[in-house]
Amino acid sequence: MQDAVIKEKKRYLEFLSSRKVRVSRGRLTVFDMVMRTHGHFTGEEMAKKCFTLKPSVSRATVYRSIHELLEAGIIRETAFGDKHHHYEHLYDEKKHHHAICVRCHQYTEFPDLDEDKRYHAILEKKGFQIIGHEMHFYGLCQKCRDK
Repeated sequence: MQDAVIKEKKRYLEFLSSRKVRVSRGRLTVFDMVMRTHGHFTGEEMAKKCFTLKPSVSRATVYRSIHELLEAGIIRETAFGDKHHHYEHLYDEKKHHHAICVRCHQYTEFPDLDEDKRYHAILEKKGFQIIGHEMHFYGLCQKCRDK
């Protein structure tokens, strides 16, 4: 797993270099915190974690770095139907989707079955370049159904 993180860091540094963006301590701190965070996180959760560090990282740097990590393909954004964007890193994740309980907001992950491949040919014929996809199911979890 350590090799995967090193590979992702190299990719992030190359991304920053290609954009002629300075590699700052703050950016690297955010990268490290994201790689240590397993599961989903919001920008605000990451900002709170980074602010408690010594030296701390500003909220603006955290959000800017998250955007860069997203553009570099190191994390992905997922929407759970609430007001906040959620993210997860990709280096040790198998492709998956989410089912979200509309009552308690718990989510369940389930494997991706490559169903998107059916749509590639259709969308490419229309000139659309696919860079990713998401699938979410909304409903009630077992606990909420039993209440």
